[in-house]
Amino acid sequence: MIFFEYPFNERVRIYLRLEYLFDRLFFAIESSETRLHQIAISTLFEIIDAIDRSDVKGSILQDLEKQRLFLLNLRKNRNVNQRMLELAISELGAVSSALISSGRPGHSLRENEWLNSLRGKLLVSGCAAQADMPSYYFWQNKNELIRRRDLNNWVSHVNPLFESLKMVLSLLRESGNFVECISNNGEYQRMLGGKEYQLLRLCLYEEQEIFPEISANKHMISIRFSKQESDFKSTIVKDYIAFKIAFCR
Repeated sequence: MIFFEYPFNERVRIYLRLEYLFDRLFFAIESSETRLHQIAISTLFEIIDAIDRSDVKGSILQDLEKQRLFLLNLRKNRNVNQRMLELAISELGAVSSALISSGRPGHSLRENEWLNSLRGKLLVSGCAAQADMPSYYFWQNKNELIRRRDLNNWVSHVNPLFESLKMVLSLLRESGNFVECISNNGEYQRMLGGKEYQLLRLCLYEEQEIFPEISANKHMISIRFSKQESDFKSTIVKDYIAFKIAFCR
C-alpha cells in the first residue's frame, strides 16, 4: 500500500519536509559509499536551512506541551490504562526537556569554519570538486568508519529536534482513523463542517497504479486521481476508485 499525506497548514508542511530530509540523511549515513556520505552532508545543510527559515523548535515545543496537557487530563479517566498513560507523559517530558536544553538547533555546526566553507562551495554547482576544495576530497578518502563518526557527531547537534519531530508526527498520525471510501468518476470531495484538521492521510493499493492530487481549505477537500503515462504526463482516471482516508487533528 502507498500512503499519501497532505498538510492543512504550513507548520505541518515544514514538519513533513524535515521528516523527509532526516530520512534521507540517516539512510545516507548508514551506507559505506563515499557518494552517499556526500549526500548526507548536503542533506544536513538542507536541514539547517529549513530550520533557519522558521521557528521549528518553538512550534514543536508548543505541540508537545499541548499533547502533554491533553494526556494529563486523562488521569481521571478510568477507561485509560494509567500505567501506559504515565509512560507516555514521561516520554513527552523527556523529549521536550532534551529539546529545550539543546539550545539553537545546529548552532555549533554554523560555527564550524570548515563546514561553513563547504556549505558555501556546495551552493555553486561543482565547486566542491577536488580542484576547488582539496580538504573535502581528502575527507572523502578517509576510512568509512571515520567519515561516519564525523557525520554522526554533526547530526548529534540536531538530533534532539529530530526525536521531538518524530514524536509530534507520530502522535498526529495516530489521531486519525482510516475509513474506506469510493470516488465518483475519479474525483472525491468532502465538506469539513467547520472542523479544523492538521493532516490528511490517504492510502491506495500499489496495483491501482494511480496517485491523488489533493487541494483543500478550511471548508472542504477535493481529491482527483490520476495515472502517470510513459512520458510522465498525468492523466485523470475517470473511474470509481477505492481508497482509505484519515483526518488527523
